[in-house]
Amino acid sequence: MIISNNREPSLGEFQALVDTATLRLNDDAKHKTPYYITRGAQKLEDDVYDFLNNSAVGTKFEGTIKKVSGQRFPDIVAAKYYGVEVKSSKDEKWTSLGGSVNESTRVDGVERIFLTFGKLVSPVEFRSRPYEDCLSEIVATHYPRYKIDMKLGESETIFDKMNTSYDDLRNAENPIGEVVKYYKSQLKDGESLWWIDTTDSEVNATASMKVRLWSSLQNEERLQLKASLFALFPDILSTISSKKYSRAVLWLASHHGIVDSSFRDNFSAGGKVTLFAKNEMFERLPQVFGHIQELMVDIRLLINSMPTEVLAESWKVNKIDSDRISQWINLVAEKHQSKDYDSAQILKSIFEP
Repeated sequence: MIISNNREPSLGEFQALVDTATLRLNDDAKHKTPYYITRGAQKLEDDVYDFLNNSAVGTKFEGTIKKVSGQRFPDIVAAKYYGVEVKSSKDEKWTSLGGSVNESTRVDGVERIFLTFGKLVSPVEFRSRPYEDCLSEIVATHYPRYKIDMKLGESETIFDKMNTSYDDLRNAENPIGEVVKYYKSQLKDGESLWWIDTTDSEVNATASMKVRLWSSLQNEERLQLKASLFALFPDILSTISSKKYSRAVLWLASHHGIVDSSFRDNFSAGGKVTLFAKNEMFERLPQVFGHIQELMVDIRLLINSMPTEVLAESWKVNKIDSDRISQWINLVAEKHQSKDYDSAQILKSIFEP
């Protein structure tokens, strides 16, 4: 979407209005410090609105400034095209939480927004900047929101880091998806985006609000989760990686609020097992093959029903084959190596109809 700057009044005139109102706020604060220290978020909106209106007298903005009621963004609209969002802090910091990334409450028609920030401790001070120039990061509360930093330097915004612009991101078809891609690209080994549900690249609304121990789960839920872990993380069966459980542990914690201090025992404990599959007998196998045989139906169903992009990301592959089970078996076999048996042959025997 192309955002036009050729508006009447112009962006320069609007910035001049905001700057004038900010100067007057600072001058007023020098004489009324106790007053401003007691002002909360909504009351400060009224103050900023009054100073904008007073500063607009004799300009093209006179009579056009409106305070928006309800939870809308921004708080104040001028000449229908411009806006001012009001934020504050009750300490020496010039930081706060901004609005949500998807801006679903944005007032229609408003394209250029300034942020007026009040530091409401002595000495009280106000600063105003273009909104996009003071957005440093994206943080997650109940939904991904911008983090505001009024002291942010040039080329330090989240948009500089993402190599995009504020307008391009907010007008993207899926802004959260773009944020997810960026933050996933920054992950290091052992890190996870706890607030992302990989099934749809949205905030994980299904994650439990409480933390549970694996040992406290009912057996049915435990088995369902084990089947999901096998389906999503073939590296659980690895014999060559010391970090084979890392991603599975993060997934359990971030998606289901479940922790387990002895997680590996769910897959490695129990000694050896003998299996019968496709008229073949396999002796002295690790117990994990017994778990797979027990959960085979659920594992097959999960692998064949999961969205392609979920499996590709979780399996760390570029393409999902039409025969997903064979691809999963091959991924396991690459990581589960033994001189005593052929893991691929065993798994094929378990999963063949």
